[in-house]
Amino acid sequence: MRRYRNKTPEEVIQMVSIEMIERGIRFSRRTGRTICISKTSGGAGVDVRTLNPKTPEGRTNLDAFFKTIKRHYTISGLGAPEEKNAVHWRNLNLPLGRRMLLAIQVGISLCMKGVPAKNAFFRWMGAHIGRNTEIMQFVWLDHFRPELVFIGDHTLVGAYSRMTVHGYEGRGRFTYGLVEIGSRCTIGAGTGMGPIKIEDDVRTLPGTTLSPYFTRIKAGSVVGWNPPPVRKPEAAGQSEGEKIQRPTPNAQRPTSNEENSPDLNVGR
Repeated sequence: MRRYRNKTPEEVIQMVSIEMIERGIRFSRRTGRTICISKTSGGAGVDVRTLNPKTPEGRTNLDAFFKTIKRHYTISGLGAPEEKNAVHWRNLNLPLGRRMLLAIQVGISLCMKGVPAKNAFFRWMGAHIGRNTEIMQFVWLDHFRPELVFIGDHTLVGAYSRMTVHGYEGRGRFTYGLVEIGSRCTIGAGTGMGPIKIEDDVRTLPGTTLSPYFTRIKAGSVVGWNPPPVRKPEAAGQSEGEKIQRPTPNAQRPTSNEENSPDLNVGR
């Protein structure tokens, strides 16, 4: 999408949020529901009708709301699926035409090899892809809002990796945010991630799940799990315990004080 090109991540998520607020206002008037947007995943949120950019008071409230730009936002108040006046979260996000186009585009992109044409294809969808970046086959890029995905230069994204910018929490509530991958990163095959900021020169091992465990990974980190144990060939007189060799992990495990920290530099 051209209007999202040459924009910073902060500018893009603000643009996306304003679009959702404007659609939320229309659905709120139509259904009588109180639809809210929050800067935190658990916050009560602000009624979108008070953020109407087409009124002087609403514009003032909107400017105050976005005085500090967050990396993710939460929409709530859409209602349970079987409620008569419920608003489907997909309808709030985008009109039907673009949703259908994005679904087709994602299906095509899954089969494309990691060639420059694929990068151009993702840019057409709205994603921000750097120069000389390689995105392998069967990488799933969230068609919810591709414009929230930013990938730097000279980065490799391995096959079957998944980048999702949103999460539906049920009962008419969903969260969306930015996925940023820096330059010269190696994202191992099968890596899964949600809204996150990955700095430059980061490597993830194959099959690593980053979200919801990390919201930020510092430059130069190596992220992965313990290697599996190795069973040595049986030798005469060797006890059962001696047959199992457990190698030292290549990536540094977090200490007890770091275990619950979402901003973790693993194995730097």
